[in-house]
Amino acid sequence: MLVVDDEPMVREVVARYLERDGHRVHEAPDGEAALGWLATNDPALVVLDVMLPGVDGLTILRTLRDRGDVPVMLLTARTEEIDRVVGLELGADDYIVKPFSPRELTVRVRNLLRRSAAPVPHTRTLHFDDLTIDPATREVVSRGQRVELTPKEFSLLHHLASSPRQVFSRQQLLDAVWSSSPEYQDPATVTVHVGRLRQKIEAEPERPQRISTVWGVGYRFEP
Repeated sequence: MLVVDDEPMVREVVARYLERDGHRVHEAPDGEAALGWLATNDPALVVLDVMLPGVDGLTILRTLRDRGDVPVMLLTARTEEIDRVVGLELGADDYIVKPFSPRELTVRVRNLLRRSAAPVPHTRTLHFDDLTIDPATREVVSRGQRVELTPKEFSLLHHLASSPRQVFSRQQLLDAVWSSSPEYQDPATVTVHVGRLRQKIEAEPERPQRISTVWGVGYRFEP
């Protein structure tokens, strides 16, 4: 597990609590050190501060998403709403706002690891014309091309597609897919992830045919 933060006290406290929870933790004080370590290591999860000197957290997040779908927990300040939104768009799995409770962060990290490793309850492959969703391998093929999705993107798509044409509110989708504590659950998280899914699976994302918006209610999957 990697903890990246330029504040020594924050970094040390987070690392200490995660180690008490049974995790092996590597600390990085800045973006360059984090990228150097990531070049030869594959962490189970990354706790990543957004505001870093030199290479910032969002740049590191882009690098991580180019490599795969390792769970990422962002650390942000209360004034960094735009960074939280951009982070979610880039594929962050969760965020926590400074100052935060180390115990809460530990629990949320534990939940992220559990959910990223857990199999999807329904194991049958879903077929919809040019779209295939395989929960056993967590692979999606759209128009003959494999689509790379983050764990949250896959879970959201599978949840919607498992109940075609059923309308889900954003809160229902938060409850089903996200493990963040209710205090930090933000319905905008769902909106951002739906937008990213549309970019990846829709032929024309600006005119979505698979994931439609039911105005004033939520979203549904069109078979």
